[in-house]
Amino acid sequence: MLPLDTALSFFGLALLLGFTPGPDNLFVLMQSATQGRRAGFYVVLGLCAGLVVHTAAIALGLAAMFAASAWAFTALKFAGAAYLVYLAWQVLREPVGPLSLNPSGEVQSMKGMVRRGMVMNLTNPKVVFFFLALLPQFVDAQRGPVAGQIVLLGLIFVLSTLISFGAITYFAGAVRKLLQRSTRAQRLLNQTAGMVFLGLALKLALAER
Repeated sequence: MLPLDTALSFFGLALLLGFTPGPDNLFVLMQSATQGRRAGFYVVLGLCAGLVVHTAAIALGLAAMFAASAWAFTALKFAGAAYLVYLAWQVLREPVGPLSLNPSGEVQSMKGMVRRGMVMNLTNPKVVFFFLALLPQFVDAQRGPVAGQIVLLGLIFVLSTLISFGAITYFAGAVRKLLQRSTRAQRLLNQTAGMVFLGLALKLALAER
């Protein structure tokens, strides 16, 4: 079982990391600004679902096996980069103007946002290495099963991500409401988002273990 002071220290660190500029929160920022606040929250849920998968993989020892494979790292990073290029292409060709989704179309769109966040997280091999480097530092084998402590730490990290990324989504969604009054501003925002996604794709493709 994790001591309270360890859990609070890890929560504070994870919260700070959530607000530190990086690929994931930048991705959330642009998705929320271009797609809206609600869509941004669904993207955050997808990212958190990916974190749960990473936590489970580390607890089961699978992440260490993956990290040892250069082929798996390369394949995953290029898959992630290709997905980001696809998202850039989508946002650059997206029409501007008021949204007019019907309820069923909106539900389908929200499911797509969850999937988008999850794919973004799972295809970034850097997350695996980050978790492998961070979580064990807060584990004490004398306090019970290591796997159980890893799971608790992962859940704390997910909670901190929901809070930090949720705050980013909220404020980015407010910006979108202001920009939505101008089709020129929307077009500029979409172009900016497209360039950001392409930049993230290039950064991921050039990443090394």
